[in-house]
Amino acid sequence: MTSDQGLGTALSAEHAAVYAYGVIAARTTGRLRTTATNAFNAHRARRDRLRALIAGRGGTPAEPGAVYDLPVVPSTAAQAVELAVLVEQGVTAAYLELAASEDAALRRMAALTMQECTTRSYGLRPAIEAFPGMPAVGAPEAGAPTPTPAPSS
Repeated sequence: MTSDQGLGTALSAEHAAVYAYGVIAARTTGRLRTTATNAFNAHRARRDRLRALIAGRGGTPAEPGAVYDLPVVPSTAAQAVELAVLVEQGVTAAYLELAASEDAALRRMAALTMQECTTRSYGLRPAIEAFPGMPAVGAPEAGAPTPTPAPSS
């Protein structure tokens, strides 16, 4: 995988995270809404930095989907937490690919982002997989589900 592909994967994950946290914030109240709003802002800022980085490298940043299929549509606080944890795991997995870049600055950015996502996920549900973004030992090779752009009608 090239660094440009890794950046594109990370950008797609950030687009999905921004969408999902918008839904979460709209469907929650109190501390959970504050947490979701803070996560929304963090992912939006990272998305904007990735867009600028891709454009600065001569690439064309992907645009977000108009709507995303969510693995969980939250109607309760527990479902909102479930979706947020899945989003953070998905973003972590996306940056794991970028952590393999030959560019030390990109590897550092990926590592710090993965740390932030893991910390946020742990704050929502205090449990950590064997290595966030990687399948647990003996688990199927499927990655963490993340929101995906819904097909156009």
